[in-house]
Amino acid sequence: MHHPFGGENTEPPPPRDKSQLQMVWQRIRQHPLARVGPGLITGVADDDPSGIATYSQAGAQFGLNMLWTMPLCLPLMAAVQLMCALIGRVTGRGLAANIKAAFPQPVVRGVVGLLLVANTLNIAADVAAMGQVGELVTGLDRHLMTLAFVGVSLGLQIFVAYHRYVAFLKWLTLSLLAYAAVLFTVHVPWGAVALHTLLPHIAFNATTAAVVVGVFGTTISPYLFFWQASQEVEDMARSGGVPLADETAQSARSEVRRITWDTWSGMAYSNISAYFIILATAVTLHVHGITDITTAAQAATALRPLAGNFAFLLFTIGLLGVGLIGVPVLAGSAAYAAAETMDWKEGLERASGDARGFYGVIAVSVLLGLGLQYSPISPMKALFWSAVINGVVAVPLMVVIILLASKSSIMGTHTASRPIRALGWTATAVMGMAAACMFLPG
Repeated sequence: MHHPFGGENTEPPPPRDKSQLQMVWQRIRQHPLARVGPGLITGVADDDPSGIATYSQAGAQFGLNMLWTMPLCLPLMAAVQLMCALIGRVTGRGLAANIKAAFPQPVVRGVVGLLLVANTLNIAADVAAMGQVGELVTGLDRHLMTLAFVGVSLGLQIFVAYHRYVAFLKWLTLSLLAYAAVLFTVHVPWGAVALHTLLPHIAFNATTAAVVVGVFGTTISPYLFFWQASQEVEDMARSGGVPLADETAQSARSEVRRITWDTWSGMAYSNISAYFIILATAVTLHVHGITDITTAAQAATALRPLAGNFAFLLFTIGLLGVGLIGVPVLAGSAAYAAAETMDWKEGLERASGDARGFYGVIAVSVLLGLGLQYSPISPMKALFWSAVINGVVAVPLMVVIILLASKSSIMGTHTASRPIRALGWTATAVMGMAAACMFLPG
């Protein structure tokens, strides 16, 4: 049919049939970002607002000379996280449940109790930073912005099934690309960057040790151990799978390859992003003599007059995006650990009424973190004590993880390989030295 004035047919096209819509939806579900597993979210949660503050301080204080920490952290962090993921997937139980089966109850409860305290303090520092940055962007009161972020985070975790909002979290992981984008707005001496990454010029004194301890401590954190192991269990249950110990050899090999790729790629994304944060602050704040950064919001504010509004906006978008991932992971990892220790029903796929203890831990952790905003305890003080507790917990916990991943009685034929165990022991030694440095006088 032609238009009466000689034009072509202007009738609207027929609606797409259901099969076409199903094909579009299937393509979305098959997108690589939709198919990645717990490794991606675990890695991005590591670059939470308090982590961003630590990396910003490293770049501001030492310039390019702290870039070496990220290439060193990557294999150590990935090895530990891979062992945690395999423990969860092979046994079909979370990390706390496996520790509980191998160690006395008081030991497990002590470790989990410290984890709950550290995570709550970390949540307090993160939501405070998000509120401060929200105020910078919108002009609204920081406490109102903090309330809004906490409300969104709790609402998603308690009232929405995890498989529905995990897609939202996965797309939020793209916010870390903002830190790479910042580098396109400023001059970067790439030759010097490569040189200082491989051959840094630093004096190893108490000041240097404190920053290195902070970087390693915020990168290799106990809450990530519990989260990734439990998320492998969640993914297994959601897909109708069984523990790897009960699967066929071919199916198990395929799943181990998937977990290995997922973990290494997620940790690489995390560490490369942290590298870019250090680099961005090194080529902006450090070169302009700004060497003391205590919060991520302060880093964003200092960046604005030096690199422009666009760089400032990119930095804040990245911070808010990873904050919306980091807070649920902190609260969720505490809930998994507590529920497995106390034999409560657990899982973000369960309805809130079916796992009250589990969701109660999530709610209490986040609300206590929110409440600390109105207490005499400063967010930076909360972050300091969180780092101290994590330093105390991390080393013995990593020893336990390596021992669990090495036992054929637990892992069957899927014990951690010798190179992974060697990296795990190296990570443990590094974290042990870092923890010792925290308690040195001065």
